[in-house]
Amino acid sequence: MRVFTGIQPSGDLHIGNYFGSIKQMVDAQASSETFAFIANYHAMTSVRDGDRLAKLTMQCATDFLALGIDPNKSTFWIQSDVKEVLELYWILSSFTPMGLLERAHSYKDKTAKGIAANHSLFSYPVLMAADILIFGADVVPVGKDQIQHVEIARDIAIKFNNAYGDIFTIPEFRIQEEIQTVPGIDGQKMSKSYNNVVNIFGQEKEQMKTIKKIVTENVALEEPKEFEGCNVYNMAKLFLQGDELVALQERYKRGGEGHGHFKLYLHEVIWEYFRDFREQRAYFEAHQDEVKEILDRGASKARAVALPMIEKIREVTGLVF
Repeated sequence: MRVFTGIQPSGDLHIGNYFGSIKQMVDAQASSETFAFIANYHAMTSVRDGDRLAKLTMQCATDFLALGIDPNKSTFWIQSDVKEVLELYWILSSFTPMGLLERAHSYKDKTAKGIAANHSLFSYPVLMAADILIFGADVVPVGKDQIQHVEIARDIAIKFNNAYGDIFTIPEFRIQEEIQTVPGIDGQKMSKSYNNVVNIFGQEKEQMKTIKKIVTENVALEEPKEFEGCNVYNMAKLFLQGDELVALQERYKRGGEGHGHFKLYLHEVIWEYFRDFREQRAYFEAHQDEVKEILDRGASKARAVALPMIEKIREVTGLVF
């Protein structure tokens, strides 16, 4: 089974990125053929400074490696190093009804939030479909907000296959029910676009400052508090299991602590969880040449898969003769 995921290098990685896709990909390495890439073409929908995009791309690659992507188990590369995906993007555009893109929730949500509407943002799902289909992905781990994009990829693949035969594998999305949507500090889906994220890496004081901004109800210190629906609890439960989670629930129910106490606890839990990852990141940050070598090897592996596929597509569509 081939498992596939990508992430935009549009800013610091946050815990929504980790639980939404990265952790699933790391876990999949033990039993599946895994493909993971840095989606720098996609990031151009929001990052217009070339120097900044280059810096963020290397930062994202460093973070991925620190969080457990193993280049010996996964194919790991930069999207722009496999340009066949852009050719497929154009070909698939001819099989993508306008209405399909007009119904995309992500596009409507982002433009409603004030993000400038342009063709790249509108056609984002077609490029994502090209990413998925050129590598023959069976499974795509996603958060709840990305399910529709995988469904669009399926629709495009089926339409293409109906015209030219069984060329594309029809991908399936995979979500973890308990973390379909990772909440941000305002209770909405955690997203860099919404400026509501808790970053994985960075200074401890800055992380604590962010966590203190989590929106909570105004309840007297001595009163019991509802944990279900609490943004602090819903973030903490991503990191806790069994007795630890029950113990936190009991603290909410008995009262005597304010949300400030729970925020401090959340900070401690997150900081400890990522301790070893921070050490790994420090290593890769100090060895950027090694990171570049890993990415170059990954791009070679990815092209070895993409090139035969695009050659087959050129043949069936009449682009070679």
